[in-house]
Amino acid sequence: MTSLKTKKASAPRGKAGTTTDEVLDGRLSIIQPRAGHRVGGDAVFLAAAVPAKAGERVLEAGTGVGVAGLCLLARVPELNVTAVEIDAELCALAKSNAARNGFAEQFKVIEADVTSSAKVLSAAGLVREGYDHVIANPPFHSDSDVRAAPDAARAVAHVMERDGLGDWVRFLTSMAKSKGRLTLIHRAECLGEILDLLQGRFGDVAIFPLFPKAGEPALRVIVQGRKGSRAGLRLLPGLVLHGPDGAHSADSEVVLRGGEALRLG
Repeated sequence: MTSLKTKKASAPRGKAGTTTDEVLDGRLSIIQPRAGHRVGGDAVFLAAAVPAKAGERVLEAGTGVGVAGLCLLARVPELNVTAVEIDAELCALAKSNAARNGFAEQFKVIEADVTSSAKVLSAAGLVREGYDHVIANPPFHSDSDVRAAPDAARAVAHVMERDGLGDWVRFLTSMAKSKGRLTLIHRAECLGEILDLLQGRFGDVAIFPLFPKAGEPALRVIVQGRKGSRAGLRLLPGLVLHGPDGAHSADSEVVLRGGEALRLG
């Protein structure tokens, strides 16, 4: 589900080095590791689904090199985004990406583990119940289901400990304001687990499937809810990503290239 165009190689990052990639049809310039986890369209679709307004505060868990938060700022520049990432080198790249795209003041990066205690998270600068929106593109696989990649950064990005998704949801719940919104993207097959974890925490839950092609099962779902709401579940029509020829559909192009929002409301 990639949407990035590699433009050129930049200064080396260890042996692997980095590349500079264009996002949103060149509106953003992103430096990321050449090897290991590479950012794709999931981060762009996640940002597009967040109904943030000017002046609001957004928290992104597991920001990586900062693509989702920066895509959101490209659409709503008057936001304040706090990005949490466990990997120190990715934190440095996220800060650099914010600066190179003109968002250094609105984009704060905190190096932290979302599974840490409340005391540790507070000391790192995170504000409990302090954010209007909490968003995440969590690692997709359980370590009990797959073998972790030999590259450590790639393993962290793709694989979490068994039952780790619950830790992420608890973290996001603790950081969201009352009536704040959660938005996350994950594998469609994990939808049942996600809904179980949101039970009693977030209501007014919307499910927005992403279909590879028309008539094919969804591989990704965007799930959004409001903290403390008792409103019911909504299953939305979703989005078909590719046409029969494999090219991006017109509806996905306006998000991936145009930076338009996805309406889940």
